[in-house]
Amino acid sequence: MRYGIAFANTMGWVDGSGATEMARAAETHGFESVWTVEHVVYPDDYASEYPYAADGKMPATSTTPIPDPLIWLSYIAAVTSEIKLATGILILPQRNPVVLAKELATLDHMSGGRVELGIGVGWLEEEFDALSIPWGKRGARTDDYVHAMRALWSSDGASYDGEFASFTRVSSNPKPVGNDIPIVTGGHSTHAAKRAGRLGTGFFPGKGSPAELAELMDVARQTAADAGNDPAAIELTAAHPGTFGDDPVGAAEEMAAIGCTRLIVPAFMLMRPNADEAMAAFAEKVIVPTEGI
Repeated sequence: MRYGIAFANTMGWVDGSGATEMARAAETHGFESVWTVEHVVYPDDYASEYPYAADGKMPATSTTPIPDPLIWLSYIAAVTSEIKLATGILILPQRNPVVLAKELATLDHMSGGRVELGIGVGWLEEEFDALSIPWGKRGARTDDYVHAMRALWSSDGASYDGEFASFTRVSSNPKPVGNDIPIVTGGHSTHAAKRAGRLGTGFFPGKGSPAELAELMDVARQTAADAGNDPAAIELTAAHPGTFGDDPVGAAEEMAAIGCTRLIVPAFMLMRPNADEAMAAFAEKVIVPTEGI
């Protein structure tokens, strides 16, 4: 089992010194990846429902700093050498796919192939309004952008003609390591599971019991097979509340049984008394005993 840290670009790890301390401690103590969140703006009077809290409100205020994920990850890349640099998630339909393809490829190239792109379609309609980006068809826009970026990463003189992105015989360099970047689909719905299968990617549900996650993975794998993709390549990244309970090894075993290969740990569980001590304790109690799972 591998372990990633979610919400890594928040709270005490927003600034440079905190981010550096966190990233180096994570790498030292065996964490495999760090995962960022993203919001370009915080609409003061939003009515959209945040799907991961009972009250429908995200755990932030208008003054909560949420650094740009790619700039923050670039900073982390410069002070580490091995840890994976992941967006968890980046709201893909809010981005220009041609510019984003260049940004991601540059970071991946300079970090030695450490980037994983977690994507989502977004839930905050008012943020889309502020960016003058249509809310409707954002799922189709997301799929289109993935195909456009892969075209730019895979070859020079690339052409693509989609509903939302189109270009003819253009080249974008540097290329990412291996001419590709792993893409992980976020979301907890059947639509998200099907997108993971269609794109042949990893899957990162934001919530769900092990039984619910297993059902979603069945959907993702069947969709992958129907699309001619390898169902076994759909890697599950997810969280389990028991990771910080009395039997964290049992929690990891339960998740491994449904095909989860990466457990996510929220950042706020690893900040006290400081990142190094908290991560060392977690590694001793959880990471080391589950290395063979």
